[in-house]
Amino acid sequence: MPTPDELYETLEDFVMRMMNLAEADGMDAMVELDLSFSQARTLFLLAKTGQPMSIHSIAEKIGLSDAATGRNVDQLLQLDVVERRESPEDRRVKLVSLTPVGEKLAVSHIDAKRESIKAFTADLPPGQRDDLHRVLSDILAGGTLRPRINQEHCL
Repeated sequence: MPTPDELYETLEDFVMRMMNLAEADGMDAMVELDLSFSQARTLFLLAKTGQPMSIHSIAEKIGLSDAATGRNVDQLLQLDVVERRESPEDRRVKLVSLTPVGEKLAVSHIDAKRESIKAFTADLPPGQRDDLHRVLSDILAGGTLRPRINQEHCL
């Protein structure tokens, strides 16, 4: 039986390899548009929420200042991945939402990650696939894998 440290090292190696595999396949469009990490986080936050957000709300969620978030939004506007409108309740507030181009970009990124993971699982020998499914199902059903308090806003 592996020690907790040995299991940690194996799990860390597995997770990092899976992340690299999935990210490599999903980043092509992001690189093509030359998006910064903060711009990509803004894009994915808007995709996750599925509704217009104020610049202030976006800034709070991704941990940037309102000014930095506004600059990110300005750059995303130029790339036609977001649009900005006045709030109907308060004209001083600008609401940001994805354009169809931004929605397509976010969906294609997630789809590429999903396809990488599907390809990985399809390549596993059936016995390993069964074992992995059983172990992961047990872990997920057990409730030990839940976000920590400080991770509630992670994308």
